[in-house]
Amino acid sequence: MPTGVRSLGAAEPAPVPALVVVITIDQFRGDYLARFAPHFGPGGFRLLLERGAQFTEAHHRHAVTKTGCGHATILTGVHADVHGIIANDWIDRSTMLRTNCVDDDSVRVVGLPAAGDGRVAKRDATLGASARRLLAPTVGDQLKRARGPGPKVFGVSSKDRSAILLAGKLADAAYWLDKGRIVSSSAYVRELPEWVRAFNASGRVEAFFGRVWERLLPVAPYVALQGPDDAPGENVVRGFTRAFPRRVNGGAEKLTPAFYDAFEATPYENDVLVDFARALIERENLGGRGVTDLLGLSFSANDIVGHAHGPDSHEVMDITLRTDRLLAEFFAFLEQRVGLARCTIVLTADHGVAPLPERVQALNPATSAGRIDSARVLKTAEAAMDKAFGSLGEGRRWLAVDGSQLLFFQPMLREKSVAPNSAERVVRDALLTLEWVESAYTRSELEAGTATGPHAEPLRRSFNRERSGDVFYVAKSNWVDSRIGTNHGTPHRYDTHVPLVWFGVGVKPGVRTEPVGVNDIATTLARILGVPAPAQAMGRNLF
Repeated sequence: MPTGVRSLGAAEPAPVPALVVVITIDQFRGDYLARFAPHFGPGGFRLLLERGAQFTEAHHRHAVTKTGCGHATILTGVHADVHGIIANDWIDRSTMLRTNCVDDDSVRVVGLPAAGDGRVAKRDATLGASARRLLAPTVGDQLKRARGPGPKVFGVSSKDRSAILLAGKLADAAYWLDKGRIVSSSAYVRELPEWVRAFNASGRVEAFFGRVWERLLPVAPYVALQGPDDAPGENVVRGFTRAFPRRVNGGAEKLTPAFYDAFEATPYENDVLVDFARALIERENLGGRGVTDLLGLSFSANDIVGHAHGPDSHEVMDITLRTDRLLAEFFAFLEQRVGLARCTIVLTADHGVAPLPERVQALNPATSAGRIDSARVLKTAEAAMDKAFGSLGEGRRWLAVDGSQLLFFQPMLREKSVAPNSAERVVRDALLTLEWVESAYTRSELEAGTATGPHAEPLRRSFNRERSGDVFYVAKSNWVDSRIGTNHGTPHRYDTHVPLVWFGVGVKPGVRTEPVGVNDIATTLARILGVPAPAQAMGRNLF
């Protein structure tokens, strides 16, 4: 057959994108795209919604809907029972000491502020960060293994865990913000590239000192959609008041370390992050070298704002609208630099968030809603153990509380000759007497697969035999485990329902209403890239 002549019936090879961009907006609920759609501009969310594929019923299928867990699931296609990231941090069963999901003392953080420059880094310089604790490969890892050194893979975020868990272990780098500086890990790079050091020296972050964050639109649309600006239950954080306007200075008239804390709680942090993503694409020539590159981009400021003010606040509406405009600028850059027709873009979130319980009760006083008393959780569990097995004595404890899980101090069980499964049942039954507890489960039930009820399967997916605790509870809807502001981390719809929108190469546009999982992203993306899906990925191909 002559060269270049294709035999009749031979299939055309599937197109492969030059650049994949996976965009995660931290704490972006699934209803936000519809709620705020009338106020979106052209080219941002609307570009994806009008020309892409929207899955309106996308959910995280695990119970512990935290940042680390969500980011780990997005590009591995598995849950914590496999990937091992059971929370942002947890108590290690063997040492009973707390560990972070990306802690790694065998590496160092690269590019931390120099001592005495007026900033205190988030992370101890002696404790590095990496994907060591991530037990499953990402799509980026699969791309590297399948295509060799050609493709480049990066993770970028304001949070170390978000950047690292999107990037995976074989990435070229994960970059994140630490007190106004872009940093990385020696797990990826020995030193920051010169262009990154120049970016840090440019003063982009400091240029926002004294900037006033005011609403993007007139106040009326915010009141119409969200209610009053200053609402009961909102938090006062980082030198700000609870209402607009707010000056970004950390509460001081000159630049101090408090400014960097305040800056992280504003939409301007996202601006700097996108500036860096653009510089990264240009400097690394992503999408322009005849191979497929992958960039994971996670916006964290939305989460900080949401925790403080709740999903029904003016602040959340405003940072969402500003994220829309920022994405429009970023997509225009991609069109000019790479060509959107050569890109695949995925938009999703790591979790949602609960409404402020004060707002829930204001709308309907008969609704069960409130704030969890963590001290009562421990007190109730300890009292039940004392009653069943005898007191340990003054100052000694049976258990440690770690979020919505409890762990036994194993020496105490041995001292009293208490069988672990007996202790688990005692604590489980005690927790069920608390007014905010909807269901409770034991390690033995989850290990044996005998747990039942509506939350059993999501909790099983969040349970890792080596890392998880001994007793677990699920709070009732509209009960949050924070004294002020709000939180996430449950299997309730407001925490699991997130956007899932695809655009570009390999995507079949349209609106789909069937239930899908965030764990479907990895399988689908691997299919578009023509590489094997991550090992043990549980998702299905959406196209």
